[in-house]
Amino acid sequence: MSTVAAALAAARAKLPAGEARLLLGHVLQQSAAWLIGHDDQMLDEDELLAFASLVARRAGGEPVAYLVGFREFFGREFEVSSSVLIPRPETELLVEIALAKVGAGFTATGAARILDLGTGSGCLAVTLALEIPNAQVTAVDASAAALQVARKNAERLGAQVRFLQSDWFSALAGERFDLIVANPPYVAAADPHLAAGDLRHEPVAALASGADGLDAIRCIVFAAPAHLASGGWLWLEHGYDQAKAVRELLAAAGLADIEQRRDLAGIIRASGGRLK
Repeated sequence: MSTVAAALAAARAKLPAGEARLLLGHVLQQSAAWLIGHDDQMLDEDELLAFASLVARRAGGEPVAYLVGFREFFGREFEVSSSVLIPRPETELLVEIALAKVGAGFTATGAARILDLGTGSGCLAVTLALEIPNAQVTAVDASAAALQVARKNAERLGAQVRFLQSDWFSALAGERFDLIVANPPYVAAADPHLAAGDLRHEPVAALASGADGLDAIRCIVFAAPAHLASGGWLWLEHGYDQAKAVRELLAAAGLADIEQRRDLAGIIRASGGRLK
């Protein structure tokens, strides 16, 4: 037997305090505030074993999000599994851009048609559907397992999203959208970061894309004009060192009014262009 305080103290030999609290809170289904207020609470054997297992797995490198089964994105909790990329704070920039573009009234239909390419957990599509209730949101992914996660998130959060299994635009023949957003894989295949930290456990197909990391972005950018409505925008997240290359790709595809936005770290993280 052990108390909450003693279990957390022991775990801190292997993990940061915040991660230890998050894992124990997950086991007990209690908040961090509850743990602080009940630090003398005794844990039973099953709770201790479950906590010890999570601590060992985290110390071995498994991402916290996969261990607890969720990650916060734009103020909402999204279920995640090893089938999907873990939502990241920098991707919220695409949501902010989308809200600004739709708010600027770039579509005259009254119901913006939005496409999320490579939806993964569905964090972008679901968030946009909830933040823009009258939008018609479509989300695609090549992975059936990822779509299962995304559908669960949409159902749990009450979002109306059309999900399709599709290799980028392959299942969308003849369809056009007012806004296309994508957080595609953009890491170079030989990047050593893929073999380090949390990235070791995330799906490689959602991270790596060719020798320079731009294969998926090239595919999306050059196919996008055929799926954009007049005046429609394409916006992509990309790597910290890819801004110049992505701008050139957007221009080569004939997109106009190219814009680039910085994330909270001051890095150009998203680029977009409009179909005239």
